[in-house]
Amino acid sequence: MTGSKPGVGKEPRTGRSLKAQQRRQEILQIAMDTFAARGYNNASLQEIADRAGVTQAGVLHYFRSKAQLLTSVLDLRDATDIEQLGPERPRGMAFLRHLVDTVRRNAEREGIVRLYAVLSAESVTEGHPAQDYFRDRYTGLRAMVTEALAEASELGEIRADANLEDAANAIIAVMDGLQVQWLLAPDSVDMTASTDRVITALLADLADSRT
Repeated sequence: MTGSKPGVGKEPRTGRSLKAQQRRQEILQIAMDTFAARGYNNASLQEIADRAGVTQAGVLHYFRSKAQLLTSVLDLRDATDIEQLGPERPRGMAFLRHLVDTVRRNAEREGIVRLYAVLSAESVTEGHPAQDYFRDRYTGLRAMVTEALAEASELGEIRADANLEDAANAIIAVMDGLQVQWLLAPDSVDMTASTDRVITALLADLADSRT
């Protein structure tokens, strides 16, 4: 899923050579893995530098600060989602089916799921550099899901008096909550099947004029 993200900080310093670009991507991937495993607050630039085989100054050559590095990691995660979404998001019910497909893909990229789960939980703490990012992201996600539900309502697939905002919040909560359960017990939680079941039941409720 994709959403709005804050424009925190300036553009990172990148070298013009292919070697410099490759080095930057290596540091970025190592930072992603480190933040996913340890969280932003517990991970240090020194640890990331050691794993990358460079000095802290070497990391700061490409990313001006730890917060800038975090922003770049989140941008990389979003770029992956945008690539999968395509040039234009599906409309109405098709977008809700897209959410189930997103969960299916997430089950094959544990590192990105862990990164999102860890940092989104951490972001509620005071002064966390990713707080604005996740606040904006959830705002964007709610708007996208609500808009898709409204499109379905215009086609008569959802009753006119349904509370679409509440439904959007419920869908997002289910998806994020299942990610945590799946990370802790991957053999016991089928994120795709559970998400599909909840969205299908919710849509049936929203379409039932007797409810």
